[in-house]
Amino acid sequence: MKNLVYFDLETQKSAEQVGGWDQISRMGLSVGVTFSTARGGYAIYGEPHVHELLTDLQRADLVIGFNILRFDYEVLHGYTPLDLRQLPTLDLMVDLQNTLQHRLSLDAIATATFGLEKTADGMQALDWFREGRLLDIAEYCCYDVKLTKLVHEYGQRHRQLHYHNRFGKKMTVPVNLPAEATDLRA
Repeated sequence: MKNLVYFDLETQKSAEQVGGWDQISRMGLSVGVTFSTARGGYAIYGEPHVHELLTDLQRADLVIGFNILRFDYEVLHGYTPLDLRQLPTLDLMVDLQNTLQHRLSLDAIATATFGLEKTADGMQALDWFREGRLLDIAEYCCYDVKLTKLVHEYGQRHRQLHYHNRFGKKMTVPVNLPAEATDLRA
């Protein structure tokens, strides 16, 4: 069985605090979470264990996330000289954006597809970090990884996802997953 690794992270600082969105690598990791299909469970990483997180990602046959190419990997580039964009990666947001020609949030897809909402947002996670509430960040991040996994599996099984457009109408988008993302038994 392939080792699919679902991944998300939260940061210590906002874009504003580090001088803008072109400085993502300076935001710092507060908590990173992976779910590995090989180990059948979650792993939670704080900043002192960022190199273990990097190893987990490097051992994946495919890393799956939502906006990980532009955001999560860029945060981790503050800790490693490796170009993480070279890892086999499925960024669900990028693939959907290429199809729709506009961006969707994970929350928009999860709400329309499953009736599930995110439990918080990145700004709340920044407040929790300042308050030392790492467990709350870990719980929120685990839930986002779970939503990402559910979205990927649903798209894989049904070849479509749902979202609400800006007028609140439920829409459907076809999903064309690459072969490495669909062949779980290879």
